[in-house]
Amino acid sequence: MFDSPRSAVVPTPVSQARAGATRAASIALAAGVVCIGFSAIFVRVSAVPGPVSAFHRMLVASLILVPWWLARPGARPSRRDVLLIVAGGACFALDLALWNSAVMLTSAATSTLLANNAPLWVGLGSLLLFGERLPVTFWLGLLVALTGTTILVGADAWRELHLNTGDLLALTANVFYAGYLLITQDVRARVGTIAFTAISALACGSVLLAVNLVTGTRLTGFAAGTWAALLGLGLVTHVGGWLAINYALGHLRAAIVSASLLGQAVVTALLAVPLLGEGLYAGQLAGGLLVLAGIHIVNRRGVERRREHHG
Repeated sequence: MFDSPRSAVVPTPVSQARAGATRAASIALAAGVVCIGFSAIFVRVSAVPGPVSAFHRMLVASLILVPWWLARPGARPSRRDVLLIVAGGACFALDLALWNSAVMLTSAATSTLLANNAPLWVGLGSLLLFGERLPVTFWLGLLVALTGTTILVGADAWRELHLNTGDLLALTANVFYAGYLLITQDVRARVGTIAFTAISALACGSVLLAVNLVTGTRLTGFAAGTWAALLGLGLVTHVGGWLAINYALGHLRAAIVSASLLGQAVVTALLAVPLLGEGLYAGQLAGGLLVLAGIHIVNRRGVERRREHHG
């Protein structure tokens, strides 16, 4: 008698659909990273206070996303989910206000370096708060990516680091950024992308409006170039970038998404060459390749969320 061959593993329709959704989420995440790579450039070109540029970013996004969401048929999110989205939006508002301010107060290299601690906090938060065990490849890939980011922004970032106001703002922004990703990672599995992004933008914009009103910051009367940069910040960075990223958050783990967002530094460095006239040196290219290699390692295993989800 001949031994019967091992039965081939035939993918089920459910597994095929899940794999297809994961691939689509990965592609959306890559597109989102490219879009948010323009963020620091738009903020610099706008040349307005951080909370102001952050508010107009959300205003533009809300004017597009909220009517889009309300015009769509289907069930509305539960009250609990709305509260979680609002809480996440508040964290994101504080992150943007602090980060945009840091970009204007400290060097781009230093602010970029300090902003890249968020994946570490998200990874630790996923472990300690949710008991989510991430594979060794995540931590290895994160280490490689963070090393690449350090090389990418250059040794000057460390030499310039004196924990001035801009540096402290960038560090604090990290905490709120990680909080946004951790608070919303579960609700994104239950709420559609358009609804989630619209409610988040509305909540975020409301907090930023309050911040600007309390501080008495001027919100109008800017030059045409400033308005163009603010429009780009809302359309490209938020509507384009965060729609894609929020879609990915509905299908991929928050820790994986946050680590993949390290690619923003690579995109920004490449865009700064033609748009801001900055140079790009061999060391920076090597650092960028390390960042991309680290993101690849992070995404090799365990990228899919462990629970059912929809987009």
